Amino acid sequence: MDKKPLKRHQALQPLSRDHHHGLLLCWKIRTGFGKGVEPNRIKSYADWFFENHLIPHFKLEEQHIFSLLEDDNALKKKALEDHKALISLFSKTDEVAKTLSEIEKQLDDHIRFEERVLFPEIQKIATEEQFETIEAMHHEKPFVDNVADAFWT
Repeated sequence: MDKKPLKRHQALQPLSRDHHHGLLLCWKIRTGFGKGVEPNRIKSYADWFFENHLIPHFKLEEQHIFSLLEDDNALKKKALEDHKALISLFSKTDEVAKTLSEIEKQLDDHIRFEERVLFPEIQKIATEEQFETIEAMHHEKPFVDNVADAFWT
């Protein structure tokens, strides 16, 4: 039986595009390791990405997406715990290679959870007014990458 994927509501599409860039970060970390790039170079890029893209993305999700679910909702709890764990990982300064590997795995898992489980659930319960609010809050800007040290190329 073929299950057609649920079409993403246009209000959530910019967040899904943000997720694409997060998955690219994971790919860049894997590629850097595969090329034998010094872990601190990869960490420098990952830190830049975290500050410039992930933190604002997390704030938007927590304020305007997760808030559509009840506080005791298991999916909301998991998403918030994932954010907390990722923030903690990005804050670590020791065991750089091990930490980057964990960031890559956890961020990849988290994004896939949001795309495959959380967002479809949000789409089932959100009203058009709530989607309009989400659209108004997320002013999508073109993604500008930091290619000062494009170790993945």
